[in-house]
Amino acid sequence: MKFLVTGGSGFLGINLIRYLLAGGHKVCSYDIEPFDYPEADRIDAILGDIRDQSLHERAFDGVDVVVHCAAALPLCSDEEIFSTDVGGTKLLLETADAKGTARFIHISSTAVYGVPDHHPLFEYDPMVGVGPYGMAKIEAEHACATFRKHGMCLPVLRPKSFVGPERLGAFELLYDFAYDGHGFPVLGSGNNQYQLLDVEDLCEAIELCATGDADVVNDVFNVGAEHFGTLRQSFQAVLDRAGYGKRILGVPATPAIWILRFLEALHLSPLYKWIYETAGEDSFVSIDKITEKLGYAPKYSNEDALLRNYEWYVANHERVSHQTGVSHRVPWKKGALKLVRLFV
Repeated sequence: MKFLVTGGSGFLGINLIRYLLAGGHKVCSYDIEPFDYPEADRIDAILGDIRDQSLHERAFDGVDVVVHCAAALPLCSDEEIFSTDVGGTKLLLETADAKGTARFIHISSTAVYGVPDHHPLFEYDPMVGVGPYGMAKIEAEHACATFRKHGMCLPVLRPKSFVGPERLGAFELLYDFAYDGHGFPVLGSGNNQYQLLDVEDLCEAIELCATGDADVVNDVFNVGAEHFGTLRQSFQAVLDRAGYGKRILGVPATPAIWILRFLEALHLSPLYKWIYETAGEDSFVSIDKITEKLGYAPKYSNEDALLRNYEWYVANHERVSHQTGVSHRVPWKKGALKLVRLFV
């Protein structure tokens, strides 16, 4: 089949493109950032904004399946988030509908559940947005639901935070501390159950939605690791792999959250509300629906996924350590959080 991957230059995008190419599929990447990977000569890469409908004719040409990964992430401005994550999604849906595209797979987020009061979370639980990103993801899902009612096959995936090769962003904080021989602080005791996801397992879930029976996949699915433990256990595995004998350190959650709120307001911390409000709490979703209906069978545990990502970080440290930005592909500016290294 031919796939259109929006956000193909991003962390999920490049992992998905490699996964699809390995499966013998044709791929078109559509991203505002250049596609600067070795696979560039094996795909059709469109450099442009998903909000630019003048590019949609070329992007959708001969496409069987759209996988919509592109999004403005939480460190972007509110206007950019809503314009891209809601407005851009609606424009793509309109084009897919007009073109009669067979399937449109939308990558949402478990951020749509907000800061929940129970676990596990199920697909039928209320959606409560935290911050512009969470609210935009909810509005984008509403748009998807409207087009599904009009007859489009439109699977929606809500993945947990996913890691793997090429992932930096917030997780680079952990890898950077581990690499330089520091401990790592977590909010509270760190004994909260916290589910992650390996990007390869997410790619499997996407493939299942692309190839499964249309009536079965035309739904909303949580995606996460099957095997996970506490945040402390998961993060400690990275410190152990670094080999310095450092430990995860719990810090009192309430004062730490107030400090992070203050630093965020002053733009002195890359951590946003949904991260620090949930980091010290249980956070896991039920994956019963996707396993039972689609046969999803994740291969990687939390620790497996983090270690795969950390090993990639170590191998590419010199190349990535001097970059900063707002995407998952680059480290985020640490701001005042750099000072934490003095104490751990």
